[in-house]
Amino acid sequence: MQLTVIAVGKTDQRELNNLIGNYISRLGKYISFNFDIIPDVKASKSRSIEQQKISEGEEIIARLKPTDFVVLFDEHGKTYTSREFAEKIERRMNESLKRLVFVIGGPYGFSKAVYDRANSLLSLSKMTFSHQMVRLFAVEQIYRAFTILNKEPYHHD
Repeated sequence: MQLTVIAVGKTDQRELNNLIGNYISRLGKYISFNFDIIPDVKASKSRSIEQQKISEGEEIIARLKPTDFVVLFDEHGKTYTSREFAEKIERRMNESLKRLVFVIGGPYGFSKAVYDRANSLLSLSKMTFSHQMVRLFAVEQIYRAFTILNKEPYHHD
């Protein structure tokens, strides 16, 4: 199985990019991992929020395959403990999926088309985080899940 994270917009903060890169490189030990960044929508200030979400949604959907299992990081999604999240990933791996895709939207969230395509919604917290920070939290939790599944000492209950 390949695991992919799709994120809208680039991160300008070097420190944040370094941390994200650290976890991405660690993930290579466990799984084929791809981090796909969708460039910021051009002329976004001249578009309404809905138009921006639609444009970003078209870019997200263009990167998806019909057989992908798509999980959106969304404030209205279900929350899990790290162990429960690891179990969810393991379950998807046992289903012989070709690709599990996690999607991090832009600052305004997702278009209706992206919600319609999603198989699942996942929330990291009841709190709201910037879509930039969610990238770090997402890749760290994915890494943590694989250390849990491999019974490695990274996670402590």
